[in-house]
Amino acid sequence: MEEKRPITILCLASEYKGIPFLYECKRQGCRVILVAAQATAEDPWPWDVIDEHFYMPDLSAQPDITYAISYLMRTRSIDRIIALDDYDVATAASLREHLRLPGMGESTARHFRDKLAMRMRAQEAGVLVPAFTPLFNHARVEAYLSQVAPPWVLKPRFEAGAIGIRKLDTSQAVWQALAELGDQQSFYLLEQFVPGDVFHVDSLIWQGEVVFALASGYGVPPLAVAHGGGIFTTQVLPRSDEQTETLLRLNAELVRELGQKRGAMHTEFIRGEDGRFYFLETAARVGGANIDKMVEAATGISLWAEVARLEIADIRQQPYTLPPYRQEYAGLITCLARQKHPDLTAYTDAEIVWRLEKEYHAGLLVASPFADRVTELLTSYTTRFAQDFLAVQPPKQDVRHTI
Repeated sequence: MEEKRPITILCLASEYKGIPFLYECKRQGCRVILVAAQATAEDPWPWDVIDEHFYMPDLSAQPDITYAISYLMRTRSIDRIIALDDYDVATAASLREHLRLPGMGESTARHFRDKLAMRMRAQEAGVLVPAFTPLFNHARVEAYLSQVAPPWVLKPRFEAGAIGIRKLDTSQAVWQALAELGDQQSFYLLEQFVPGDVFHVDSLIWQGEVVFALASGYGVPPLAVAHGGGIFTTQVLPRSDEQTETLLRLNAELVRELGQKRGAMHTEFIRGEDGRFYFLETAARVGGANIDKMVEAATGISLWAEVARLEIADIRQQPYTLPPYRQEYAGLITCLARQKHPDLTAYTDAEIVWRLEKEYHAGLLVASPFADRVTELLTSYTTRFAQDFLAVQPPKQDVRHTI
């Protein structure tokens, strides 16, 4: 009798991330193939759990990536293609369509990569979104500018997080920006700037339903940090808060509307000055900026490992059960540092569970059974980080994956 072959998972990685996913796949007996961007070649990939690896200059370049993965398929039976980075979500969807593999296809992936598509879909579902307009028709843009009060934000439809976003205060500035964009302007949208507090919900989805979700709140909004520098913080919200219940409900509505069947989802909302929550954006991935570590510190749930378990359960046609988890609290603080190797030894609180080791960055993760203690520590650390580390003129960094 022919020996049953192992499940083969091919992972696309434009960035170094998803390491717990790779470990869980190998723990469950899968064969792991990594196709990564050449820029990650010096990163410490866990080679003991990777069976084969290949590098490419740009994983999104077509038709190169389709040719490359199709070539691998000639001699390898690949069961699933998984995107480890936000920029790989659309590429993985395109490859699944081309190679007729299970998983999220191009139409659904558009809801998670195209800021215009996700807004339109959320609005159709009755979820509040800031007033926006596509930039296809200039008469429509003119009408929008006359009806919606400034300021506005010009957003690239296919970038991640706060990348490429511009805040504009006058209609003249808008038309000037569109003129500068030229033929690229249809790849942008215009949206009313809504000041307020920004929140995120990090979820796991199985068979189209949320099986795990955790609501958290940023300190300074990520857009402000990305454009003006400063200190990035986020922390798990008290579970009994009314705003937590609202965020989890809105997130569940979006999951049902956007069509993701399984995997992770990172969704952001803003609470405007009118007290209402508006949808900002979503992504079919584990949140970046070490948010996965914060989730695990508060709950014991490794989002990356659970994404692997979800996918493997689907391949094996087995039920998926979320493991038991804690309902504690955690908070994260990071900033660009003026020192190449910031000295964090003066930070000695027992609640510190992780320290960021990255050149020109300072960062800590704290965890506690009590939300108030996390708030107290982050408040104190924000002042101390500003004095001890914060770069006045930060060195040039790749900030694509802020969140």
